[in-house]
Amino acid sequence: MQSLALIREVELLCHGEVWVVARSVIPSTTLTGAERQLSVLGNRPLGAFLFKSRAMKRGPLQVSKTSPEFLSMQAGQTLRDPLWGRRSLFFLHGKPLLVSELFMPAALSGLSEQPGQTQ
Repeated sequence: MQSLALIREVELLCHGEVWVVARSVIPSTTLTGAERQLSVLGNRPLGAFLFKSRAMKRGPLQVSKTSPEFLSMQAGQTLRDPLWGRRSLFFLHGKPLLVSELFMPAALSGLSEQPGQTQ
């Protein structure tokens, strides 16, 4: 059985560096009614749509650590340390969509280099 889905892949940047790589899978059955808007978000953030919706329910958050070898093969980059990721199912009027995020090394190093902090 094959089903169709909208796949949305984005990179979230901070100071010109990729901090988060995100992938959303939105089944075609979810893209009905008010959720039709999801198919034309363009550059607008998915999170803004999700968290503005009163119909949104979030499933459990799953957190994982990936091997650097796996991502190096996928991204064509050489990474030394594992990366952390998270995913969760969201439901809009009971209709599902999956959001997965992978936190890149720049995000973790950026957190430890907050302005005004000394190390």
